[in-house]
Order: sequence, then structure tokens, then C-alpha cells
Amino acid sequence: MRSLRKITEIMKKILVIEDDPFLSEIYITKLAKSGFAAEAALDGKAGVIRAKATKPDLILLDIVLPKIDGFEVLMEIKKDARLKMIPVILLTNLSQKEEVEKGMGLGASAYIIKANFTPTAVVDKIKEILCTTNNINKN
Repeated sequence: MRSLRKITEIMKKILVIEDDPFLSEIYITKLAKSGFAAEAALDGKAGVIRAKATKPDLILLDIVLPKIDGFEVLMEIKKDARLKMIPVILLTNLSQKEEVEKGMGLGASAYIIKANFTPTAVVDKIKEILCTTNNINKN
């Protein structure tokens, strides 16, 4: 099995859809230092547009967003034939069981509560999902 480090050497593209510019910049910086090509969108509508334009390898998606919320973004991505296979990690402070179930039911690859994960742990989860996705796509 390929190491998690090998995944980042391929320069995977990550789209961060997060309306807090400070948090967005933290994740972009951390991802860049980990070998990813990362870019941000600051609202849900811009996130959908960026996803369609760039076809990232993974999307890190907040739920509480201006214009359209993260659940709507996830639905838009999953109904688009060109985007539906892109793994989406929901990164949010919404932690109710119903919200987690809704996100996973809409096709999220993971649901991360911001308060419970450091940026380093989020990057590790991204690497894990990309490694798993890469191995599945090879079979």
C-alpha cells in the first residue's frame, strides 16, 4: 500500500469552502505546507463554481455558509456527473446527530467537528481519504 506521504507528492488539489477568512487561510497554509495545491472559496455559491471550474481531488466544506449552505453545496456536487466522485469532508461546528446523519446521507466522506480536530489532524484525515480513494479508483 502506498504511504500517505506519497499521496501528497502527486500535488493533489484541495478546495476549501469556508466563510471565515482566518480559518480558511489556516487550512490553505497547512495544506500547502503538506504538499497540496489548495485554494479557497468564501461562500457556498462560489464553492460550487470553483469546484466545477477546477475539479479538485477533495473538497473541505463548512456547512454554515453564506448564499447557499454546505448541505446544498454537497447536493450540487453529488448530482453533477463530473464532480460526484470527489470526496467531500464536512468540517463544521454543527455536531447534532441529525446534522451528522444528513451530511453522511448526502454523500460526505467524513464529518469533522472543528472544535475536536487540529488543522494537522484535518490534513491527516485528508491524506487518509485520498489514499483510500486512490486505491479504490485503481481497482
